[in-house]
Amino acid sequence: MGLPIGRVLPLRRRATVGPVIFLDHMGPVELGPGHNVDVPPHPHIGLATLTWLFDGALIHRDSLGSEQRIEPGDVNWMTAGRGVVHSERSPKDERGTTRAFHGLQSWIALPSSHEDVAPSFAHHPRATLPRLRAGAAEVTLVAGSAFGATSPVEVASPLVWALAELPAGGELPLPPEGDECGVYALDAPLTIADEAVAARTLAVFGAARPATVRATADTRVLLVGGDRLEGPRHIDWNFVSSSPERIRAARERWRARRFDPVPGETEFVPLPD
Repeated sequence: MGLPIGRVLPLRRRATVGPVIFLDHMGPVELGPGHNVDVPPHPHIGLATLTWLFDGALIHRDSLGSEQRIEPGDVNWMTAGRGVVHSERSPKDERGTTRAFHGLQSWIALPSSHEDVAPSFAHHPRATLPRLRAGAAEVTLVAGSAFGATSPVEVASPLVWALAELPAGGELPLPPEGDECGVYALDAPLTIADEAVAARTLAVFGAARPATVRATADTRVLLVGGDRLEGPRHIDWNFVSSSPERIRAARERWRARRFDPVPGETEFVPLPD
């Protein structure tokens, strides 16, 4: 059994929402014994990664020596900067079990002033994240600022990344912060400005955004966005940069195996053609 993944960003008509340049919806799926998540070591530059789980667990390891278990409601935030390598795998204690797995992963493009910073990793347990009420929704502010609160996750540019639990018929105000705001319902359709938006569909709004969204049934809603970066970003495999030359250099560095390795990991993912 494979892991079903829905690519939310980038799309043909939409590359970014604010600084968010990549968003994957993983699952939901039931993993049986012998079916595991095994993402071998791979490199990044010019971005930060955000991992959020609803069900299941993962072990993050990286070339900085970090080893961190992430469970539902926690946040793993890794800043790649000039270059980092990491892997993500099912924990040993789950590998022989049947269990649910469901989560989201984002890449946040770094401003040009931060593209070459030293890589870093931070883990934030769920208890440290702001929980607040917005309209009819219970909101967890995962990263950035919204609804008068700020997440402890250290970000490099103005950002909103929040998850709301919205009951049927309830309304959720859209935060005014940022140049752009994306709305993504995980479980059920929404009504936005009298138009129906299907579940697992990203609706993107600029500064003149609607005031609220309404749930047609109980659903979880992801709000993502923020201020646009100062210029376009190029994306090539796992590399993001304002500079094509920097991406070409990163590709050659990976091909020549000059990135620092992940301690204890021996697999090598060849550079795609």
